[in-house]
Amino acid sequence: MMPTGLNRRDVLVATACVSGAVLLMALGATEETSHPGWLLAAAVVAGIAAGLTRNRPLVGLGLGTAAAAADVAVGPSLATVVIFSQILHDAAVHGPRRLPRLLLWIGGMLTVGVTIASMLTYQEADAAVTGVLLAIVLVLPVWSGISIRQHRDQSEAERRNAEQVARLAELDNRQAVAAERTRMARELHDVVANHLGIIAIHSTGALQLGEDRQAQTRQALTVIRENAVRGLAELRESISLLRMNDTSASAGIPGIGDVPGLVRQVEQAGLTVRMKTAGVPRPLPAAVDMAAYRIAQESLTNAIKHGAGEADMTIEYQPGQLMMTVENGIPAASGHPAGTFGARAGLIGMRERASLLGGSFSAEAAGGTFRVRVCLPVSGSAGP
Repeated sequence: MMPTGLNRRDVLVATACVSGAVLLMALGATEETSHPGWLLAAAVVAGIAAGLTRNRPLVGLGLGTAAAAADVAVGPSLATVVIFSQILHDAAVHGPRRLPRLLLWIGGMLTVGVTIASMLTYQEADAAVTGVLLAIVLVLPVWSGISIRQHRDQSEAERRNAEQVARLAELDNRQAVAAERTRMARELHDVVANHLGIIAIHSTGALQLGEDRQAQTRQALTVIRENAVRGLAELRESISLLRMNDTSASAGIPGIGDVPGLVRQVEQAGLTVRMKTAGVPRPLPAAVDMAAYRIAQESLTNAIKHGAGEADMTIEYQPGQLMMTVENGIPAASGHPAGTFGARAGLIGMRERASLLGGSFSAEAAGGTFRVRVCLPVSGSAGP
C-alpha cells in the first residue's frame, strides 16, 4: 500500500530517479571515487526524497538536502546533483508560501560565497565556473519553481474570480426573475382585479334588486359586461406584450391620454369624478405613461369600492414631473379603504410603480377623505 498522500506520479518519480542513479553508477560515473557505495546510497535517498517532495515538501527537502550534503562530502556524483535540483524545483512549487523565497536567498548566498571563496583560494578566473555550476543547481531550479507557482496561483485566482462572477450572474438572474414575477403580478392585478372588483360590486347590487327594477338591473349588467370585455381586452394586450418581448407592442397599452375614457367608464359604474388638468399636456415616456394610467385606474377603482360615490382627480403637468392626486370621501361605516377587496395589494402596486420610476407615492386617510398623491419624474422628451 502507498503511503498516505503519495500517488502514482510520486512513485514513478522516485523510481525513475533511483533507476537513473543506478544506471549512471553502472556506466562508471563514480570510478574516480573510493566510496561508490556511499554515493549510490546518497543517490537512492535523494531519489526517494524526490518522490516525497510534491506531497510532503519539507520532508522531501530535508531528506534531499541530507543526501546532497553526504554526496558532496564523499563525491560528489552527477546523479545526486541532478536529483537535488529537481527536489529544489518541486519544493519551490509545492512548499509553503515563504519557502521559495528562502531557498532562493540561501542558494544565492551559497553561490556568491562559494564563488568568492574559490577565487580567493585558487587566484584564478576559472574558479568562477564553480559559482556558475552552483547557480545552475541551487538558484535556477528555485527560480523556475517560483515562476511556475506564480502562474499557478494566478490561474487559481482567475478560476475563483470566474466562479464568483458566475455566482453573481446566477444571483442577478434570480433577482431578475423575481423582479419580473413581481412586475407580472402587478400588471395582472391592475388589469384583472380592478375590473373584477367593479364586476363583483355591481353583480352583488344586481342580485339584491327586485324583479320590478329591471332598468337598474339592466344598467348593472351593462356595467358588468363592459368591465368584463375591457378587462379581457387589456389582459390580451398584456399577454401579447409579454409574448412578443418587444417595446413596439407597447402601443396597445393604455396611457395618461386614456384617463378621460377611464373616467367615463367608472362614472357608468356609479362614481362621479371631477377631473381637472393643470399645465400643458405633453408626450410622456412609455413607462411613466402606463404607470400614470394604472395608478389612476387603481385609485378610481378603490374610490368605487370604498368611497362615498364621488372623487376629485387632478393631473398636473409640471416641469420635469407629472403630479396626480385622487381624493374621495369615506363613508363612516366603511372603515379603512383597504378592507374588502385586494388586501392592500393595489396600494402596494401603486407604490411599487412610483418607486421603480424614481417617483414618490402617498396614500392616507384624514378628515373623512382618502387621498392618493403620486409624483412621477418626466424627462425632457418622450421615451420609447
